[in-house]
Amino acid sequence: MTDSEQKFTDGEVALLHRLVDMIIPASDEYMLPSANEELIFADILRSAGAYQTTISSSLKALEQICREKFDHDFIELEANDRTVAVDSFRHDYQAGSDLIATVAAQCYYRDDRIMAALDMETRPPFPEGYSVDDGNWSLLDPVRNLSPIYRKVT
Repeated sequence: MTDSEQKFTDGEVALLHRLVDMIIPASDEYMLPSANEELIFADILRSAGAYQTTISSSLKALEQICREKFDHDFIELEANDRTVAVDSFRHDYQAGSDLIATVAAQCYYRDDRIMAALDMETRPPFPEGYSVDDGNWSLLDPVRNLSPIYRKVT
């Protein structure tokens, strides 16, 4: 990534790097990388750039929580204290924390290694698509039975 592409400060990148590792840690059992693995994290940074203002303010809020509760920055905290700080962050800043988790998950599951580990073909969903097993279509009956939610054109 070039300097002109980087929208986050070095401190924000370091904090986000540690945070996404907490969101999706590595799995020794399944031999899967963490969300902060180099290629996945680069994708997270690219994708997060579209939400830079919201994510930056959310990361600042997380840092503020860390300073208020522990008098240290997030990066400096021990694992247990980081967990407490993140729990407070998720409670107090739900929209921002959910956005960060969503971006991390989307990028993680775009990675070919993760798709292969899930026994999914490492290809885009279109144009071939994926087959979906037929389900219980009667579950849609309440929606079908709703009165129109639009105004008819005369």
